[in-house]
Amino acid sequence: MATRRFIPMGALLALLLTALPAASSGAQSPIGDPMDVDLELIADGLTSPVTLMEAPDGTGRLFVVDQAGLIRVITPSGVLLPEPFLDVRDRMVALQAGFDERGLLGLAFHPDYASNGRFFVYYSAPLREGGPAGFNHTSHISEFTVSGDPDRADPASERILLQVDEPQFNHNAGALAFGPDGYLYISLGDGGGANDVGLGHVEDWYADNGGGNGQDIEQNLLGNILRIDVDGGDPYGIPADNPFVGTAGLDEIWAYGLRNPYRMSFDIETGDLLVSDAGQGLWEEVSLVTSGANLGWNVKEGTHCFDAENNRESPEECPDEVLSGPRAGDPLVDPVIEYANGSQPGGIGLVVVGGFVYRSSTLPQLRGRYVFGDWSTSFGNPDGTLLVAKSRKRGLWQIQELRVATSPTGRIDHFVLGFGQDSAGDVYVLGTERTGPTGNTGKVWKLVRPSGV
Repeated sequence: MATRRFIPMGALLALLLTALPAASSGAQSPIGDPMDVDLELIADGLTSPVTLMEAPDGTGRLFVVDQAGLIRVITPSGVLLPEPFLDVRDRMVALQAGFDERGLLGLAFHPDYASNGRFFVYYSAPLREGGPAGFNHTSHISEFTVSGDPDRADPASERILLQVDEPQFNHNAGALAFGPDGYLYISLGDGGGANDVGLGHVEDWYADNGGGNGQDIEQNLLGNILRIDVDGGDPYGIPADNPFVGTAGLDEIWAYGLRNPYRMSFDIETGDLLVSDAGQGLWEEVSLVTSGANLGWNVKEGTHCFDAENNRESPEECPDEVLSGPRAGDPLVDPVIEYANGSQPGGIGLVVVGGFVYRSSTLPQLRGRYVFGDWSTSFGNPDGTLLVAKSRKRGLWQIQELRVATSPTGRIDHFVLGFGQDSAGDVYVLGTERTGPTGNTGKVWKLVRPSGV
């Protein structure tokens, strides 16, 4: 799910890429001293948990999205209910056991869920009838409603809002979130493969790189953050202030220039939208995304110029704005967090996994900081990294590793798949010991204070 090297994205390709020579490091987030935290096990026995959230209905229940096709409920007393809240396995494309970036990837409860019982999911379905020849599958954004039992959804209530045909199996992104404005935000990857080129990757304004969907805003919805009104149309409406309404560009698009924005989240206090975008050859990034923003892919990877023909070397020069077409003059917006990945000496890990701004009193030293992670330092051994970033008045945000006080290694010793947050602002970590959506090693932990602190 996350990208390229993160086994949501082609292990063989990743290993081949890792064997290539790396470019020298450039600008990246400053690294601070590690901070100690601890992890409290909340649930286990899952397969590949990718996100978690509390339903906005006052019950305190937590809902865990498992890539394998299930949504599970954790009760306020900490019991993982055996029966799923929703099971979409029979509606999904068959997943690859070794690894896969497809599956059930996103969940968002309607802000008025307590009264209307509506929620929305993102999952990978077989290619729709009439889909483009050679394409891999079709992503569904669907609405469901809860049944008479609050712990069970009505599986027959599905209403498909949006179908997006995907040329390859990877770079699906798949995050869903309601913003403070009440609109539904949807993250879509660039369609897959590598470098934003190949089947299903259209030509854009930047001829130096033979793609791609990240910079295109007129031919498809791939490589973008979408923003739709689930209450204002059939099957949805378009907010009047979406940036491309009334001008060139598809009306659903809210921001563009993304590769694989696997996870995104709103700060529950400020409303800021933070989007992690998995890197291709050298750099991992997280962006603070605003309306109409062009995040640069595939002209740039992070703050660095990108070469689709040699993704292990950063060209010295590239445009810093769109040079032609209907969006000429749009600046390419740099991320707020950037770090070297495992393709470079001293790289933190293989792929960024986005998290949440910490807003709980449980760990006051983390309050107001962005908690996120990296999938693993290797494919052969589960070795995810927990990270936290602090904004600065100027320049990229500072990164610090979060060390697990009760772990002999200080590390999580799992592949990090995602994060979650409850209404109190506490943050949860989701991981597994497997590189693919199989088995039952998936776990959910809560970040807590180290013993004796």
